Amino acid sequence: MPDIEWIVLYMALGAITGFMAGLLGLGGGGMLVPLLTSIFTMQGMSADTAVHLALGTSLACMITSSTASIHAHASQGAIMWRAAGGMIPGIAAGALLAAYAAAKLNPAHIALFFALFMALVALQIFVNWQPEPSKKPVTLRGLLAAGVGIGSVSALTAAGGGFLTVAYLSYKNSDIKTAIGTSAAIGFPIAIAGTAGYVISGWTITSSDPYTLGFVYIPAFLAISIASAVSAHYGARWTHRLPEAFLKKALAIISLLLSIKMLVTLI
Repeated sequence: MPDIEWIVLYMALGAITGFMAGLLGLGGGGMLVPLLTSIFTMQGMSADTAVHLALGTSLACMITSSTASIHAHASQGAIMWRAAGGMIPGIAAGALLAAYAAAKLNPAHIALFFALFMALVALQIFVNWQPEPSKKPVTLRGLLAAGVGIGSVSALTAAGGGFLTVAYLSYKNSDIKTAIGTSAAIGFPIAIAGTAGYVISGWTITSSDPYTLGFVYIPAFLAISIASAVSAHYGARWTHRLPEAFLKKALAIISLLLSIKMLVTLI
């Protein structure tokens, strides 16, 4: 097993990311990926597999954090179950296929994609750009198509689901708090499908590495999941106490910092 200081560090990460997952409906993966990439590298893991392990482990941790976040948001009546149900099949298919394909991509390219995506999210919020709200009714076909896109990006960033779901639902005239609650619900199938894809795609690559299940590092998954399950509940409660403007600014700042962190790690 890893030394105790690594376990403590994993639990601290879990507490922070779980809270932010509940607060902003992000699933926590956006914060975990660049930080776990750095930690895995410091632990002496191969640079070729550190990014893939960070993505797979982050998605696995999202299973726990999103479960706790769903419960908290549902208790506030802030989840649009019909919209979530319409998107889930597309999300599952997109996340599973993209996660499987990610194992064949250069880790540096995935890291660069992650950094650029997070920077784009921050820019969009900072300039307050929003498309004109759609006047078309929500259709099952539209929800499925959106789900495929969100699931695919999520598998490559372990973060895109929350950002894209909030943006899409806001475009469909949902308020920010309901969009956050629904994105938390959508995070669960993203996590399940994405984790399955990374376990399958990394099965033979990490078969000789200790404490791994495909591209999921078990000690980090367990420690982070335990801590995030507790803290996600408190983050979700604060979502409904804080003003919408504050939530948007927090989302933008965190996105920019994560982008910079991943670029520094890549360099």
